[in-house]
Amino acid sequence: MRRTTVTDVMATDLVTAAPDASFAHLAKLLHTAGVRAVPIVDPAGVLLGVVSEADLMASAARPVTSAGRWRARHIRRDQPEAKAGATTAAELMTAFVEAVAPTTPVATAARLMVEHHLRWMPVCDAAGCVVGVISRSDVLTVFLRDDASIQAEVVEEVLADASPVEEKKVQVEVRDGVVTLTGDVATRGDAEQLIRSVERIEGVVAVVDGLAYGVDESLADAGAQPLA
Repeated sequence: MRRTTVTDVMATDLVTAAPDASFAHLAKLLHTAGVRAVPIVDPAGVLLGVVSEADLMASAARPVTSAGRWRARHIRRDQPEAKAGATTAAELMTAFVEAVAPTTPVATAARLMVEHHLRWMPVCDAAGCVVGVISRSDVLTVFLRDDASIQAEVVEEVLADASPVEEKKVQVEVRDGVVTLTGDVATRGDAEQLIRSVERIEGVVAVVDGLAYGVDESLADAGAQPLA
């Protein structure tokens, strides 16, 4: 089954800064590079933290109530915000940063972004060095698969693992990433397993369940008669 990893979609044209970079240098870097955040790295390229536009804004602002503060979009909600009046990258940066490895599945990266309300994440190798960044738009590229390739994967890989009888009885239709399954399978458990398998395919937006089954195990377990 196809599995896109972070290294397949990440951006590698990196813009980084050193811990002693000044506020002015960081502001200029963000502006000229057209990015919203910059990884802060040591001389070896190891990730130390991240400085974003929101960090600069929080530093430039005078203390206000918590309800009026900006929150950097790369910061987990349980982490402290930048201190007002900070002037260097080391003072401005958020040190507690979510990062992923190049081999991380894109689906895992997407889940982290959703869980921690992130717009992007640094990508670090085994030594902790920044080798790229991945954004929400990068993650969404897995949904650019054409319907024909999705349908082929459902038929050739998912249904191929089903029984020969079920494989012939199940029909697959894909439109704009939405997979519709119709036909007959033996049990409710078979139908649920088939749907879960299709949902895990990259590029699948949703699965429409049109499957019929002969036996509902949950009713049988409860002592009820199986469906005819």
